[in-house]
Amino acid sequence: MPSLSIVIPLFNEEKNLPYLNQRVHEVMKESPLEWELIYVDDGSTDKTLEILESLTGKDPSVRAISLTRNFGHQAALMAGLDHAASDAVITMDGDLQDPPELIPDLVKKWQEGYSVVYARRKNYRHDNLLKRWLSMLFYYLIRVLRMTTAPKNVGDFRLIEKRVLEELKIMRERTRYLRGMISWMGFSYAFVDYERPDRKNGKSGYSFVRLIRLAMDGFFSFSRVPLRIGLFLGISSIFIGLGFMVYMIADIIINDVYYHLYKLLVDIIFIFIGFLFILIWILGEYIGRIYHEVKGRNLYIVNRKINLEE
Repeated sequence: MPSLSIVIPLFNEEKNLPYLNQRVHEVMKESPLEWELIYVDDGSTDKTLEILESLTGKDPSVRAISLTRNFGHQAALMAGLDHAASDAVITMDGDLQDPPELIPDLVKKWQEGYSVVYARRKNYRHDNLLKRWLSMLFYYLIRVLRMTTAPKNVGDFRLIEKRVLEELKIMRERTRYLRGMISWMGFSYAFVDYERPDRKNGKSGYSFVRLIRLAMDGFFSFSRVPLRIGLFLGISSIFIGLGFMVYMIADIIINDVYYHLYKLLVDIIFIFIGFLFILIWILGEYIGRIYHEVKGRNLYIVNRKINLEE
């Protein structure tokens, strides 16, 4: 009998967790698969861990991993994936915006022979206007610049089969963008479309700053295009400078105009200082990621395991 692991990272989801657990069990009780439910408490400060202790005590198919602190969504996901040993793994968020009722459809596509099955949103989340525009800009840039082959309108609600999981476990870089990493492997994939509901309780664990950080991880981890901005700016600057020079020479010869050279130089230097800071920032991002990788620290640290082998 094929087996299935469902991995759900949690951060301050005390209000959603009981309903989420109930809905998952209602869906899976009709499934012929052997299954387990792995929750990862990512350093919650509310009663999430207490509720997990209660749920795991009542049902041995529910497992829990408690991290020592908040390591971030991607690290928490990886903690759950590292402890999953089934034929397929479904990852989903714990805020009920990834409906558990979609699990049978994901499994059906997997049984048709696809290695990765993405849950694809048909609607767009109801964020504030700035966050929505920035998100749309980010996905537009990664598609236009071909930074990653990650499909459009998909998040971390997906199914991956065991061989995809084993390859993912080998990839231990510290700056993780799982959406890009899984699509980068090139395994066969399919989609299951759904209408994503709004969050009912609590606040999103992804603050505006964390969303920017995730976007930057995806932006810088899968492309060297930003490093080539310097070449574009350099060539553009040369042509602009030549254009100014030709204009000034022509204006002097034809109209007998006298230019104070320092006026033009001050303006040009001011503009190029801005370009210089942009390039230093981009270079710093890559150097920072190199520094982060070579330290070789753990992606996460487990504090407790419940219903899992130590």
